[in-house]
Amino acid sequence: MLRPMREPSRGEPRVRLKIWIEDDDGVLLSEWRVALLEAIAATGSLARAAERVGVPYRTAWERVRQTEAALGVPLVEAGSGGREGGASRLTPVGRDLVSRFRALTAGLDETVGDRFSDDLRDRLR
Repeated sequence: MLRPMREPSRGEPRVRLKIWIEDDDGVLLSEWRVALLEAIAATGSLARAAERVGVPYRTAWERVRQTEAALGVPLVEAGSGGREGGASRLTPVGRDLVSRFRALTAGLDETVGDRFSDDLRDRLR
């Protein structure tokens, strides 16, 4: 059965890029995981960081623990909970990892966007 043709897209075509680092067991580091670490650094709380990136606390906690286990180093230090909850902060290794990931990915969107503009965009209109 033939599928009907799509309506022509509206607006300019654009390219999207996602970068992550993985091994044979799965994702080690990604834009989302780095954003979570940055949110922990900014808010001082894993719960508030989870809220900021739009995931349940348990998901955020599991991803931090998975990343730490895969890398073999602690990325987040957590204080004990209380009425207001425990404070969390990045370890020096966690801060360094965020910085290095940002350095790795800096400018990639622009570079890919430029190449897309030069090589392919006109053919997709």
